[in-house]
Amino acid sequence: MTFWKDAGFSYLKYVQVASRALRSVLKEEAKVQALKREDTVLKVSRWANGKQGELKFVDPKNQH
Repeated sequence: MTFWKDAGFSYLKYVQVASRALRSVLKEEAKVQALKREDTVLKVSRWANGKQGELKFVDPKNQH
């Protein structure tokens, strides 16, 4: 049963909503640990002629 499709959500949106709901009912210690896992780090670099270029950090909070 894919009720999230019937509600007009993508699977990703459904998981985001479910995760937010779960984190909101956790006890404080577990909530702090869950919020720490929420942060992600992404680094990208261009490769040319078999050599790695400069690493750049991508901050998803500043993306449009």
